[in-house]
Amino acid sequence: MTTAFDPVDLAGTPLANRIVMAPMTRNRATQGGGVPTDSMVTYYAQRATAGLIVTEATQPSVVGQGYPFTPGLHTAEQVAGWRRVTDAVHEAGGRIFAQLWHGGRIGHPDVLPDGLIPVAPSPVAAGSQVFTEDGMKDCVTPHELTDSEIRATVADFAEAARNAIEAGFDGVEIHGANGYLLHQFLAPNSNLRTDAWGGTTEGRIRFAVEVTRAVADAVGAYRTGLRLSPGNPFNDIAEPAPEPLYTALLQAVEPFGLAYLHVCDVPDHELLGRLRKHFTGTFVLNPAGDGRPAGPEDLALIEDGTADLLAFGRQFLANPDLPRRLALGGPFNSPDRAAFYGGDDTGYLDYPALPA
Repeated sequence: MTTAFDPVDLAGTPLANRIVMAPMTRNRATQGGGVPTDSMVTYYAQRATAGLIVTEATQPSVVGQGYPFTPGLHTAEQVAGWRRVTDAVHEAGGRIFAQLWHGGRIGHPDVLPDGLIPVAPSPVAAGSQVFTEDGMKDCVTPHELTDSEIRATVADFAEAARNAIEAGFDGVEIHGANGYLLHQFLAPNSNLRTDAWGGTTEGRIRFAVEVTRAVADAVGAYRTGLRLSPGNPFNDIAEPAPEPLYTALLQAVEPFGLAYLHVCDVPDHELLGRLRKHFTGTFVLNPAGDGRPAGPEDLALIEDGTADLLAFGRQFLANPDLPRRLALGGPFNSPDRAAFYGGDDTGYLDYPALPA
């Protein structure tokens, strides 16, 4: 029987176990520059016993930034900063992918320089708020991307992927979930376009498909993962009938031979099972815990074949040695919610590991 603690080959990248550190925004990069800091180097190295680390959401362009203090992968300084992170993780025996993320309409002009405003498939403001340095603010009506701007954004993702490999990452994960730009193109309430980038199922999946194709072409499909959250309403997304759309999307990217598909925040396991039939590669699941933190009870999802790898978020935030704690059945540190986003090293680097 396969367990979460067995090694696995991820499209040529050997992983020591099947436990993944899920991407989690922590807002600790330099403001303005989006450069990883010394604290970020330590944070990721502390968690290198994960089979695979997926970094916090990392913008591929200036306008892709949705929150303050998030890192980027579009300048030489950012690449150099991430190189320090990847070197530390590799020295500790870990593997690490960069998550490429574009906030789209989830952002605010206060976060962006030079008078920029957030962009999106359609000029429809999200009915939600975003964090800024001056507190929570309502999302604004975004700029509707033109055809040429959409193509330039696809190219931004590909260039950021190349930068990630230059920075020493083992691969990249494209963030197509949780109401951000790729998800905004997929959802009918945020994509009102009637051109080739919207209107039909084929049109609404096109941006996600083209980004995935461009990244896979840039760095190799074996180093490319895709994260999705079918039907997840986060960030004012409405997908009343997700199955046909995501079936079409998975059928479109299946021939690429991606390293993995990462699905999060989907409590409907029957839907997951049906969608998984359309993707034959490695399946990573971030289990929906119905309000409880994911834990040892979820390891059975590997044993019964529901998933090939399991991604843990807040448990990894608070337990840098999570694989060991899962193997022992605990105990687990409790995460400090007040320190999730931004701040100093308190609630970031000071969670203790179990004694040797």
